[in-house]
Amino acid sequence: MADLPVPGDARRVAGMFGRVAGSYDLLNHVLSAGLDIAWRRAMVRALLAPGLPAGPVLDLAAGTLDVSLLLSRLGRRTVVAVDPCLPMLLAGRAKIGGDSGAAIRPVLGDGLRLPLPDASVAGATIAFGIRNIRPRPDAFAELVRVVRPGGRLVVLEFGTGKRRLWGGAYNFYLRNVLPIIGKLVSGDDEAYRYLAETIREFPDEGTLAEEMRRAGFQEVSYRAMTGGIVFLHAGVKAL
Repeated sequence: MADLPVPGDARRVAGMFGRVAGSYDLLNHVLSAGLDIAWRRAMVRALLAPGLPAGPVLDLAAGTLDVSLLLSRLGRRTVVAVDPCLPMLLAGRAKIGGDSGAAIRPVLGDGLRLPLPDASVAGATIAFGIRNIRPRPDAFAELVRVVRPGGRLVVLEFGTGKRRLWGGAYNFYLRNVLPIIGKLVSGDDEAYRYLAETIREFPDEGTLAEEMRRAGFQEVSYRAMTGGIVFLHAGVKAL
């Protein structure tokens, strides 16, 4: 596993999630009632849709490698899995083996300084991680840099907590339920309070799409899943 310098903000976030790495997958499934599995699969299918150039793909904010495993198995591609949190990557490595293991290359690194040459990947995914890379325009600029012309970026992210969803139940869940469950399962509620705060501060889906366009992605589109709890954004780098 390559080891690259990680900037201060990324180290702070990595430290929080490193403490919950052992329970991270279980918490994802519990907190989403298992819907996170379908959301990730939808993102991978969107990336692998017809028209994607040949070559390796990037899984940014790869975490415990669930998306990387799907990309490897469904797309039969080499996957560069970048994340700033070593315990998360190590937890993910425990899952891989055989052909999938050979095709996944975990790299400790940060989204603001991707350890990849220009135009080196056919496409990129980032699931529930763009909130944690700031400033976002710099992260999108890095993604534009490493994706090949005609390549695709797909972003899976929670909808903003600013909107009134299901009579305010979503925001109640973010404020009051998510941190409690996170603490009960992991013994550490800081990461899940941070998660709730960043969701509430996150821009709406239209603003995020505009940020992708400004960075250089074209044909940017998005769709709501599960009533707007999450959104799937996709864009193509100009030829």
